[in-house]
Amino acid sequence: MVDDAEEPVESIEDAADESADEPETDGGVRAYTVRLELVDEPGELLRALAPIADNGGNLLSIHHERGNITPRGHIPVEVDLECPPDRFDGIVDALRDAGVNVIQAGAEHYGEEVSVVLVGQLVETDLSDTLSRIEDEVDAVVIDLSLAAPEGTEGVASARIRLAIDSGRADAALGAIRSIGSDKELTVVEPLLGGETA
Repeated sequence: MVDDAEEPVESIEDAADESADEPETDGGVRAYTVRLELVDEPGELLRALAPIADNGGNLLSIHHERGNITPRGHIPVEVDLECPPDRFDGIVDALRDAGVNVIQAGAEHYGEEVSVVLVGQLVETDLSDTLSRIEDEVDAVVIDLSLAAPEGTEGVASARIRLAIDSGRADAALGAIRSIGSDKELTVVEPLLGGETA
């Protein structure tokens, strides 16, 4: 004999409501690259990856440059991920809320580069502080640094710094760098911008 008792049937609307909170897995995903700066301590990479997974991101690749050190003494990590476009900002916000330093996130990248040379008592005036101030006050990222100190750490040194900045912000960035140089009694050698000639 067949049991005629009705079993609960889930409606299409109920199923759609329940799946709205789950990550989108169909063709509506896009690939993004996020560049992070991590402290070189056990568990930091795992801690940085959790907000990505928790917010619907799918990891594609991780490039962990443990042999390289950023100017602030941290490890650069590049993460390629995919997610629906409407979830990406939430992933970046979750990373920042977790205390992860996000250097670049997808379309939130810097459109220009500018290089300057600082000359003076760079080591004695705390090069790390100078670089941190440049990144904070200029809203830039130090992407390359070359230091020459022929007289040792006690003498005059020079540093060539290549910065990534937002498009159209070169003048403001250079003004802030001049101010930092003045505070620390450093000479700032600036590039000629926009094809100007001397």
